[in-house]
Amino acid sequence: MLDLARLRALHAVSVHGTVGAAATALGYTPSAVSQQIAKLERETRTTLLERRGRGVALTEAALHLADTAQQLMTIVERAETELEERRGVPAGRLTIAAFASAARGLLPGVLADLAVRHPALDARMTEIDPHLSIDLVAKGAVDVAVVHDWDIAPLPTPPGVEQAVIGDDLCDLVVPAGHRLAGRTSVRREELKDERWITQPAGLVCHEWLVRTLREAGCEPDIAHQAEENPTLVALVAAGLGVALIPRLG
Repeated sequence: MLDLARLRALHAVSVHGTVGAAATALGYTPSAVSQQIAKLERETRTTLLERRGRGVALTEAALHLADTAQQLMTIVERAETELEERRGVPAGRLTIAAFASAARGLLPGVLADLAVRHPALDARMTEIDPHLSIDLVAKGAVDVAVVHDWDIAPLPTPPGVEQAVIGDDLCDLVVPAGHRLAGRTSVRREELKDERWITQPAGLVCHEWLVRTLREAGCEPDIAHQAEENPTLVALVAAGLGVALIPRLG
């Protein structure tokens, strides 16, 4: 009989890429994860990890076993969920992945409310990029992912993953105090053609959405400054260095 805990350790390494990252996700030490996999190798009489430079890589047999482990873990989790539903009291561990703005602006209140309403439920949140977190849900590494899904860049939903809309997030135009558009309740895109912009770096969905939105109105944005964090964008706007479009949740 294969030990489920050891299979879970192998699956975590396949999902997270390294023994150290798998240990962090499982709440173990790297040594404990290595020991679990070593025992699994002895049980299966199969080499599962190979040295690659300073790290390790899963063998072909290990990758196959990790896929099987995912299927077994899904069955076990379904059984646990059905049992908890019969009891009528949410319990156990719930792992949540969330993008940065949601982790800061949405999840704190939700997690605090869950702790009060369902004390037997151990909810744990990790900040992860949406494109990575969707895959982690598909692989069973996390239970729930809070992601953003833009009209110009919809997130694909892998097989076995269910998706539900929990709300819409509006974008606000942020301008320096005293700006000609300050105080307006709405602005047409055509009015922004001469502005200097402060955006997130190229390649990020907020940047691409801004560029595409303005180009559709015949405006080529003059991007003066780029920063990843929304508070940095706001600080640059406050210094009078340009304007920015920022999701309200941010």
